[in-house]
Amino acid sequence: MRRSIDDQPFSEDDLPADVDAMPVSWAIAISDDYDDSEPRVVLTTEEVGRPGAGLIFHLLPSHARRLRVALRDALREIGEDPGP
Repeated sequence: MRRSIDDQPFSEDDLPADVDAMPVSWAIAISDDYDDSEPRVVLTTEEVGRPGAGLIFHLLPSHARRLRVALRDALREIGEDPGP
């Protein structure tokens, strides 16, 4: 089973004007296509214009939760509401 959950295509408006940063898009999916049949969260990051040359992270549920907590904490640090 594979299922796409969400993705964020890159937009020039996503970067500050004074930063020389790589335009990167991300996508989240779920998959259980592994020998152990354990479902994982799949995070894909790709430089815009280089499809298939990105990084793909196959996260166990505990790793996905750790990433979620880190993102929540980072939002709080910059004064943003982390949401539910």
